[in-house]
Amino acid sequence: MSETQRLETMQPNPAWDADSYPDVVDALSRDGLVFKVWGGDWCKDCRSQLPDFGAALAAAGVPEENVGHYPVEKADDGSKVGPGVDEYDIERIPTVVVERDGAELVRFVEDADAPIAVYLAERLAADDIEADD
Repeated sequence: MSETQRLETMQPNPAWDADSYPDVVDALSRDGLVFKVWGGDWCKDCRSQLPDFGAALAAAGVPEENVGHYPVEKADDGSKVGPGVDEYDIERIPTVVVERDGAELVRFVEDADAPIAVYLAERLAADDIEADD
């Protein structure tokens, strides 16, 4: 699932401490999960949130081919434009969609009440979404 462009903001934050988030690392490392990340390197929220998420994915050993980068620009009217924006109804960034076998399992949108990795892990665990082994 490699996209031609990459989000620089997804470079892992070296200060993120995986040992403090064992449940998060475990949840994100489940087999078959695909992470689609919409963001913009120009976006303040993306710059503050995506480096920690990138570090969590790295700590979980998520293969690079399971992480899609979807760089977004802002149109003059404030709407977002870029790959997959219309198909996935992206209005705010960062947005992260977690899928398995093409089905959406959970979605993080910019103003959620927890960091991206924690938010996704909690919902994956709450829904008891298991890998199809």
